[in-house]
Amino acid sequence: MITKTAWKNVWRNKIRSFVVIASVAVGIFAGTFSVAVMEGAIAQRLDDALNHEVAHIQITHAEFRANNDLNFLLEHADKMAEKIRSLEEVEAVSYRLVVTGMANTASKSSGVIINGVDTEREKQVLGLDKILKEGSGSYLEKDDAGNRAYIGEDLAKYLNIIRFTLTDAIVDSLMAKGVPPETAEKLQPLAGTRFKNERTFRKKMESVFTREEQKEYGPLISEISRSFRKNARLALTFVDRDNYHTGGMFRINGLYDLTNNMLESTHVFVHYEDLARLTGIPPGQGHLIMVRLNDVDQTEPVTSKLKELFPGTEVMNWKQIQPELAMLEGMARMMYGFFMVIILAALAFGIVNTMLMVVLERTKELGMLAAIGMNKKKVFRMILTESVFLSLVGGVIGMIISKIVIALTARQGINFSGYKEGFEAMGFTSHIYPHIGNDFFILVTILIILTGILAAIYPALKALKLDPADALRTE
Repeated sequence: MITKTAWKNVWRNKIRSFVVIASVAVGIFAGTFSVAVMEGAIAQRLDDALNHEVAHIQITHAEFRANNDLNFLLEHADKMAEKIRSLEEVEAVSYRLVVTGMANTASKSSGVIINGVDTEREKQVLGLDKILKEGSGSYLEKDDAGNRAYIGEDLAKYLNIIRFTLTDAIVDSLMAKGVPPETAEKLQPLAGTRFKNERTFRKKMESVFTREEQKEYGPLISEISRSFRKNARLALTFVDRDNYHTGGMFRINGLYDLTNNMLESTHVFVHYEDLARLTGIPPGQGHLIMVRLNDVDQTEPVTSKLKELFPGTEVMNWKQIQPELAMLEGMARMMYGFFMVIILAALAFGIVNTMLMVVLERTKELGMLAAIGMNKKKVFRMILTESVFLSLVGGVIGMIISKIVIALTARQGINFSGYKEGFEAMGFTSHIYPHIGNDFFILVTILIILTGILAAIYPALKALKLDPADALRTE
């Protein structure tokens, strides 16, 4: 009876109810979609880290991380890897040499971490071949002749291995990709110009285009104008295991592209055999073993198992290696709930105002209900139920719209390429695929019901204070 009456009361003033429902729906949609974008970004960051950066578990000599000394080796890394590979929870294992050194070209030098890897095993563990920058060459292959290197795009830019060239063909290509002719033709006077680095290229683009044009078309112009000097050479220098300076000339096979700018600008990959030969390290030894599991949820138990199998080594999982990732994952749900509470708290003020107006308009009616015997509890429940209906209808509509929009945008993703540098500086991709679990919608539904109840308490108490005799005399 109370529920039926409350539902009818909601629609007595349709315009006001529609305004409240619409405001709740918009608020829920905005909050849910924002959370889906954040969840998608965090999920992609975690996926990139596990699949291309740190794997699930790493094993080193107990002193290696603290001292970064070339001689703190796992002397039987090959046998350890085989033993780990036999565990049913393990998908793939690789071991590598890790040496700190310098990368040098004719014009620039940079400190780097040189990784000597088994190229086939690394494909299985970190998928290094999958992050190859299109058009930049190839991944390291077993039958490569001579010293070969696989370096990050950011490092290549810094070392001036990537250059920027403007040609007539580039102007035509830009127009074919949707850049307005009047914008693309601004590059015509610069046809045939080569820029030795990204900084000088960007400076020139700032003088040619407006800020709006740079924001809209800058990333595309930069991408098309970029050229990689295939088979470019760089010198890698470092110390061997006897502390003598050594090194070698390496041809660059290709460039990799990661969302983690720090790693991309510092890590160089070479063949294990080449680095072992130059450092004097015997075959089968390594500094780092990387383990990829079949299921990320098995990380903790497998970490404990490996500590028992290899006492005296340091076994760390991804949560210990990159604690910020574990924090992101752990705090995400709490942050989402807090975010939605703020939005619903703002919407609650609108519901409070609406319910106060309802009580004021129906003062005489409420007095009559009290006079004919409706007790205060039922009046209180009726107003609370009306408020819950208002917020719940708006919330359900908002969640349905959110579900549809999230499903549509998840197919193609949302491109924030105009802010690519900012995203990648924090380790996130600029192309985000929104995602959210169904359990989040359950949480939102509970919060909406609570909001409706809390927002109605003050108006309901106001109604209970009405004197029936005075209320009946109200016009």
